[in-house]
Amino acid sequence: MIQAGLGHYAIVIPALLLVLLAIAEAIWPRRALVLGRNPRWRTHALFFLSNAIMGRFLSFLVVVGVAANWANAHHFGALNLAALPFWVEAAIAFVILDFAVWFQHFLMHRHPLLWRIHAVHHSDRDLDVSTALRFHPFELIVSTFYKSAIVALLGVPLMVALAFELWLNANALFNHSNIRLPRKLDRILRLFLVTPDMHLVHHSTLVDEQKHNFGFALTVWDRVFGTYRTESILGTDNQKIGLAEIDDARPSGFIWSMKQPVT
Repeated sequence: MIQAGLGHYAIVIPALLLVLLAIAEAIWPRRALVLGRNPRWRTHALFFLSNAIMGRFLSFLVVVGVAANWANAHHFGALNLAALPFWVEAAIAFVILDFAVWFQHFLMHRHPLLWRIHAVHHSDRDLDVSTALRFHPFELIVSTFYKSAIVALLGVPLMVALAFELWLNANALFNHSNIRLPRKLDRILRLFLVTPDMHLVHHSTLVDEQKHNFGFALTVWDRVFGTYRTESILGTDNQKIGLAEIDDARPSGFIWSMKQPVT
């Protein structure tokens, strides 16, 4: 019952947030789009559908919720071996899972094979809320098995694991959005959370800047490991987005984007 309820919210809340952020982008855009919304949004919607289908197939093997249920049923994982209050377990799990996602993202930029998969996300020449949907199904497979293993090893409670997924997706939509936040608000938020301007740096065409600001939610890991950068050396307004070797409209096409890792 809990899993079904959270599963419902995990769809409804991000969907509403996507609509709200899309409206905000139209009213307070941070940058003018190079390729525009169409056909980019159609391509990103097809990525979403492809990943939804892939996620359904993966559910027969392992997903985060299944891993959490298995760990609980077998009393497996670090948190199941310690008698801690639920809120302490939840706090520990959120922090460790957030670091795990940061580290996975870090590895995606370091390992050549993983980068070929992740480069699909970076090839988008614009950055807006729809870019948060632009992940190749191959990356979904890697991410699902990786996060499920972490959840099992930690023994993360089911409700916490699903809440973290919701938290992660909501943050990804926010920090990929093309909205202009007041500078003071941005400075305050990025003390804790990744803001759109902070994540913008990571999507620079400059390879060195792509190796900064790996966080999807918390900013602490980039600060601790020295990968935090305030803004592009070119300045926020002059920074180019995407991959330096791709300066045409190919990334806005779905078939080209799906074939990108193997071409």
